[in-house]
Amino acid sequence: MPTELKNRYDFMLLFDVKDGNPNGDPDAGNLPRIDTETGEGLVTDVCIKRKVRNFVQLVKAGILGCDIFVKEKAILNQQIEKAYTDLGIDLNKADAEGKKRNKAGQGQGEEVSRARDKMCQDYFDIRTFGAVMSTGANAGQVRGPVQITFARSVDPIVTAEHSITRMAVATEAEAEKQSGDNRTMGRKNTVPYGLYVAYGFVSPALAQQTGFSEEDLSLLWEALVGMFDQDHSAARGMMATQKLIIFKHDSALGNAPSHKLFDLVKIEKKNDVAVPRKFADYEVTLPKKEDIPNGIEMSEM
Repeated sequence: MPTELKNRYDFMLLFDVKDGNPNGDPDAGNLPRIDTETGEGLVTDVCIKRKVRNFVQLVKAGILGCDIFVKEKAILNQQIEKAYTDLGIDLNKADAEGKKRNKAGQGQGEEVSRARDKMCQDYFDIRTFGAVMSTGANAGQVRGPVQITFARSVDPIVTAEHSITRMAVATEAEAEKQSGDNRTMGRKNTVPYGLYVAYGFVSPALAQQTGFSEEDLSLLWEALVGMFDQDHSAARGMMATQKLIIFKHDSALGNAPSHKLFDLVKIEKKNDVAVPRKFADYEVTLPKKEDIPNGIEMSEM
């Protein structure tokens, strides 16, 4: 039986990128995302959760209850319909109370709650992050116990633009236009170096609603630490989780505001460093035990 989650958690995720694009913006020619007022780099929560999903899908493939709902090339409505099939509910017939369906092929009443619970049971990312499943057969929606913010770089980033050449073309028409030279020019955008910080929150009250357990939490920590090692690509350069700092409350509601806990961690560029180019160019100072509020346990991975 899964172990019920009873404690609130707040966490800080520190990761960096070197000579890569951590999260391109498709509306800006895939340039690295940036705060235009401060120059600080941004990585969306969606990007971070995508990497968590990919990690879990890889290391827990085929394990019951660890499937991923939002995965590459998935057809979400088919997965919702499968939940109804597994529950033995025929959406083309009257419901269990004998009532005619308001809409053919769509769940209603208590069926929706049963389908939602089934989806939470089967899919790790629904138990963790929640999901909107009110399309198609309709399994309602659920708010996940784990929420993650955008990541923001500690210092402003600089976007480097590079011209690249492919010694081939895609079509005969292109080859004729170049008289057989057959070159394709392109551009690549990278961040020379950036240290990013994201913040996360785990609610035991919402965990009870989705079935998110202590075992799921351990898998989440494992994913946040190891996700970049399973996600290498030429476009992303060198990316790595440098620190995961976890604040565990000894109660469900928490013993201190999350922002005050995060403020206890100081991240500063070392005095003799003009332009950071590696994690060692920063000093990360964790609070002393006596400075941490009562009822809070801090750990790092």
